[in-house]
Amino acid sequence: MSTKTSISGLSDEEAQEFHHYWMQGAVGFTAVAVFAHILVWAWRPWF
Repeated sequence: MSTKTSISGLSDEEAQEFHHYWMQGAVGFTAVAVFAHILVWAWRPWF
């Protein structure tokens, strides 16, 4: 009984789930960073 796993040891479903949450975190982080830059730009424009 052999199950295929990647070098990380995750199954395909686990890897897809991890990727889903990783991308949600990356998008969330980017959204917060963009919002912070807009606030700083409104406070003190840098050009």
